[in-house]
Amino acid sequence: MEKTTIQLNQVTVERLKNFKNFERQSYDEVINLLFDEIEEESLSEKEISEIQQGLEDVKKGRVYSISSVAKELGITLK
Repeated sequence: MEKTTIQLNQVTVERLKNFKNFERQSYDEVINLLFDEIEEESLSEKEISEIQQGLEDVKKGRVYSISSVAKELGITLK
């Protein structure tokens, strides 16, 4: 694997150290784990579309109250 050197502010290095899972973990591993977490948290186009549809349903009144759903499911709300 080809390697390169990058310049980081000392503050950035200290922040990266806080993300290490173990002392000898490389910064490359830390950065890639952070990238993986960001990618996992990103919404897909389908998820965004479904959220937009849900918001549109709410705006147009196509919703059910929690009490009506509970009654239909035979759940008693306190």
